Amino acid sequence: MKDANKTIGNLIDRQKIVFIGSVDSDGFPHTKAMFSPRRREGLKVFYFSTNTSSLRVAHYRQNPKACMYVCDKRFFKGAMLKGTMEVLEDAVSKQSIWRVTDVQYYHKGVTDPDYCVLRFTATSGRYYSNFNSEDFAVAPCISM
Repeated sequence: MKDANKTIGNLIDRQKIVFIGSVDSDGFPHTKAMFSPRRREGLKVFYFSTNTSSLRVAHYRQNPKACMYVCDKRFFKGAMLKGTMEVLEDAVSKQSIWRVTDVQYYHKGVTDPDYCVLRFTATSGRYYSNFNSEDFAVAPCISM
């Protein structure tokens, strides 16, 4: 893969669903489908909206180890990112990814106590395409 940021970034941007993984209190993995990230910063940082009361939030509060997987079933390509997940409940974070249509899930709006933001920070990744897998480094985001 010549340019991981471009190849994996394009793969992520074209998908409507990604899968996130967490670890339960017994050390077992859990995987959940999520709408694609609301925002991403390169391949390093991704933001998702979710329910504060969810099992996944409880897992991440106990153990921040996480992964994110995205695939293109048409071309049988996929990428897994490994890293950590933070649960953000501050007003700035919540407002930053809020969409007007979110009120269907969070009836009290952006201040709904059952609305929070998951921020996934990747440390490394693995890409699969054409019967080949390869590891890749996740470069730090460059702020401008």
